Amino acid sequence: MNGTIRLTQALDAELVSRLQSVSFPTIGHFLEEGFLDSGIRSMLRNVHLVGRAVTVRIASADAFATNRALALLEPGDVLVIETGHDTTHAPVGAVTAYAAQCAGAAGIVVDGVVTDIVELRSAGLPVFARGTSVLTAKRTFDANSAVNVPVLCGGVMVHPGDVVMADDNGVLVLSPEDAAAIVDLALTTDRAEPDILRRLRSGEAIDTVLPGGME
Repeated sequence: MNGTIRLTQALDAELVSRLQSVSFPTIGHFLEEGFLDSGIRSMLRNVHLVGRAVTVRIASADAFATNRALALLEPGDVLVIETGHDTTHAPVGAVTAYAAQCAGAAGIVVDGVVTDIVELRSAGLPVFARGTSVLTAKRTFDANSAVNVPVLCGGVMVHPGDVVMADDNGVLVLSPEDAAAIVDLALTTDRAEPDILRRLRSGEAIDTVLPGGME
């Protein structure tokens, strides 16, 4: 198997803290790139996470590849799984999620399906996927699988060490540099929103409150 390198560069703690305060859809006002396909949704409710991407590319429903990636997880990491468009075999279930949780992972993102949904919800680890299946990955090895290499997940190229931001609305992945460049603008916008809502509730005309109103 290729690509089993352990990441050495942690995310900046201050950046992570600021990103955790951002409403991720706010970033969608300013960017077009980095947003995973909307078919990849949270399997749990009321989740909001920021973490470092640890990636795995699974070939031929290779369960061993996911296990190799799990062994590399560190606290705060997000396991990002490319399945090669396999939406039949589930690479993540109760045991996988529990192992990630024990490693301190912030969550799991799968461009595919998961299983053991009741147990996943009970465990509480945020898991994002396209749906569920009762057919699982197999205890087989495929040399085309790889860990901590660039992977294509939800139409976005995710690199090891990228910043993963995810909530009930979906998943966004940016490089640390791009995340740092947008976070303050997003926070400023979020801080202005309560006043906008207050003005609307008070009966102020929409065209004087919202940008681009009538002239």
